[in-house]
Amino acid sequence: MKDLSGQHKYIKMAKKRTKRNPKRWIQGVKIKKGALHRQLGIPTTVDIPVSLLRKIKATPTGRTISNPTKKGKRRIAVTTLLKRRVVFALNVR
Repeated sequence: MKDLSGQHKYIKMAKKRTKRNPKRWIQGVKIKKGALHRQLGIPTTVDIPVSLLRKIKATPTGRTISNPTKKGKRRIAVTTLLKRRVVFALNVR
């Protein structure tokens, strides 16, 4: 006779995952407000220029870019976390 106790646990986990509504995924995201502003050195009262966001998105990870605008840091190191935040900012915009 087989032991089904481990499979029962797996089935419960699978049911929990399917209950999520994929249309409302954004409500479950934990957003750190102002994190991109702090990372770029731009005050939260000032909007981040879209040209800067697009330049960061186009740059490969590990490179350093010069800021094309007059706001924030002059040189910005592009990291994976920074790219994730920029892509999110562009999509939510």
